[in-house]
Amino acid sequence: MLEKIYKNFIFKYSRVFLVFILFITVFLGYKAFSLKIDASSDTLILENDKDLAYHQLLSKRYKTPDFLVIAYSPNDKLLSEQSRKTIRNITNDLLSLEKVQSVNSILNVPLLESSGKSLGDILEGVPLLEDNTVDFLDAKREFLNSPLYKNNLVSPDFKTTAILVNLNENLNLYDVREKLKLLKQKIISKSITEEELDIYDKLSADLINIRDSERNIQTSLIKDTRSILNKYKSSGEIYLGGIPMIANDVVSFVKNDLKVFGISILIFLVIILFIIFRQIRWVILPIITCFFSVAITSGLFSIFDWEVTVISSNFISLQLILTMAITIHLIVRYRELIINKNNISQDKLLLETVLQMIKPCFFTVITTIAGFSSLILSDLLPVINFGWMMSLGVSISILVTFLIFPILLIELSKLQPNLNFENKFNFPELVAKFSKKYGTLSLLAALVILIFSLVGVTKLKVENSFIDYFKADTEISKGMIVIDEKLGGTTILDVTLDFENPNAVKEENDIGDGFDEFDDLFMEMEEESNEPKYWFTDYKMTQIEKLHDYLNSLDQTGKVLSFATILKIGRTINNGNSLDSVQLGLLYEKLPQEYKEVIVDPYISTENNQARITLRVKDSDPKLRRNELINKIKNEAPDILQVEPSNIKLSNILILYNNMLQSLFSSQILTLGLVVLVLFSMFLILFKSLKVSIIALLPNLLSIGSVLGIMGVFSIPLDMMTITIAAISMGIAVDNTIHYIFRHKMEFKKNNNYEVAMFKTHTSIGYALYYTTLTIIMGFSILVFSNFIPSIYFGLLTSLAMFIALFATLTIVPKLLASFKVYS
Repeated sequence: MLEKIYKNFIFKYSRVFLVFILFITVFLGYKAFSLKIDASSDTLILENDKDLAYHQLLSKRYKTPDFLVIAYSPNDKLLSEQSRKTIRNITNDLLSLEKVQSVNSILNVPLLESSGKSLGDILEGVPLLEDNTVDFLDAKREFLNSPLYKNNLVSPDFKTTAILVNLNENLNLYDVREKLKLLKQKIISKSITEEELDIYDKLSADLINIRDSERNIQTSLIKDTRSILNKYKSSGEIYLGGIPMIANDVVSFVKNDLKVFGISILIFLVIILFIIFRQIRWVILPIITCFFSVAITSGLFSIFDWEVTVISSNFISLQLILTMAITIHLIVRYRELIINKNNISQDKLLLETVLQMIKPCFFTVITTIAGFSSLILSDLLPVINFGWMMSLGVSISILVTFLIFPILLIELSKLQPNLNFENKFNFPELVAKFSKKYGTLSLLAALVILIFSLVGVTKLKVENSFIDYFKADTEISKGMIVIDEKLGGTTILDVTLDFENPNAVKEENDIGDGFDEFDDLFMEMEEESNEPKYWFTDYKMTQIEKLHDYLNSLDQTGKVLSFATILKIGRTINNGNSLDSVQLGLLYEKLPQEYKEVIVDPYISTENNQARITLRVKDSDPKLRRNELINKIKNEAPDILQVEPSNIKLSNILILYNNMLQSLFSSQILTLGLVVLVLFSMFLILFKSLKVSIIALLPNLLSIGSVLGIMGVFSIPLDMMTITIAAISMGIAVDNTIHYIFRHKMEFKKNNNYEVAMFKTHTSIGYALYYTTLTIIMGFSILVFSNFIPSIYFGLLTSLAMFIALFATLTIVPKLLASFKVYS
């Protein structure tokens, strides 16, 4: 049937097919320009994560919008007139930006300790540095020693200060998300009406538009902020930080790598293809098939609204690898047929080429899709989409290549192959001789690789450090390190403490000891009133401070802030005595709203009978193990406070990213066994032999094992950028194995000799494997010059996977096929 399709349609109407494919490519290539790249936290968070819902609830309850952090180290002393003027000018410039809600700096934060006033006097008028009512030496002392400001607003050496830029929240985005969440619950419970379903579809479209608009606003904000900061570069060192900035810069680095290294890789591929084949035809043809495949695939992604995220940002590189491999296999087979059957016509040569290669290539595609199927098992939508992306991309690659290759060549005359490269660098034949003479040695090498892999896999760590994404000499890395080491850390973790109802607390703690008359009176009033000022009981304050001190004692934590911070400051103001419930109630009631929003509202919710402790972890700490830290707090904090574990909850970016990583680890690493089983089943269908199928698995296991082993030994973390490398390694190794065994079996049938079959296979399909590996390794080696560390890892680990797959296929596979007499 396939022969008739090629003869009666594709060859007969080749130019019509060519124009049609060209039209499709141009149309979808144009659509590809609308393909979106998104690195926002939304794309990295599990959609159905209960911790996400809790995080969104806390963000609303404690009014904690997104923010940027500016680390400023002036040339002059920090409190000099020039430094203060610069901070003032930066603040005014930032406030002119539409997205900026407010700016906090050393100029406008309340100085509660420096004035020497009593609590009552302070509440009448909170002193600021900008008021010039506080002695600068006293202010410096407070900045360096205050629990609120040290290692937070200023560095320990008092040379660096933080400028906090609070951003306006997109209430429309929040509103649409909430409505969608409610409607989704109805979809899950199957109680949604047709009208509500229409509303859901409309809101889903609205959400995409609002997010696109918000992304553009965020990009403009980062750009404008950097433009403002550039004006003050001469006054000292100044760096920008914060989660919005990190997300924006990750997109910028990904886009830059796609543009710069995409072109560079293309140039490298052209040069290498010309060196190998020495004929322009075999350079242009692979480039055309790769270009058409990527353009069509990208256009379809754009139409399907599949966004490219940091997880799927390598899809173009992967599709180049897979398309190049298919094309080179066809070229090598075509050249081989010309040498062996020089007297047949061009159309017969092409027909025989495609008919002989379609079966192994088809099974290669199917098994590659199976290799990426583990991605679809993830709970994270971008990872699922990446699985579908690669499945669709590989399918398009084989379709386009098996159309473009014969359609273009049917218009050209036969071309005798130039064999200069093969004659000078006959690597496959050398490997065949090595395998014949030292086949056992290759098995020992495989065993060493396997042992090394097992050792390395035991050392794998699942971590996600944004600082490690960028080279140390880049501006973003320098800024993140300054914020991390001098200003209390980068990644935020919230710990909330829920109290029992007031009466229960009263009964548990109403023991009289240590309460003066005012405290007793207050406790009586508390039973009769729900006013916020009566919320501040001694029991609650003690519990908050216990939790705060415990979190602060952990080695992995940076700055810890909570209402306990205010209690410690109050103790200083109150001559070493703790503020009692009445004083705290007075503080809450009398403190001006603008300062209450800074030092009180982010940490307590009297309405919900809850306290919030927010801490930052030092992202650059090489000893930091996020999952261990989270579990440690969950296990130890309830015992220290003697409360139920359900009363203490953890939230914010650290939790959400950790959940995402653990989900990725489960879907990628822990399901590899399932993927291997699927591949084994497909090998059984293809080769119809248990022995051959087991042997075919070995290059795949060695390829995956060596990559994961290297990552473990060299402490390369499994994060959202590198964790998909297992599926990638599987896809690469599968290609080699199927093509080699398929041809080896064919050659064995001709002469019934394993050694002859090995030499024939090495000097035929072996060249295709060799050329593909050489082309990709040389082409992707250029990624080591990227400033984006994940791109470097991708280039190196992909090259490693390809090399190991080639080594295993050309040495171990033929040795085992012969040793076990698999065809007898």
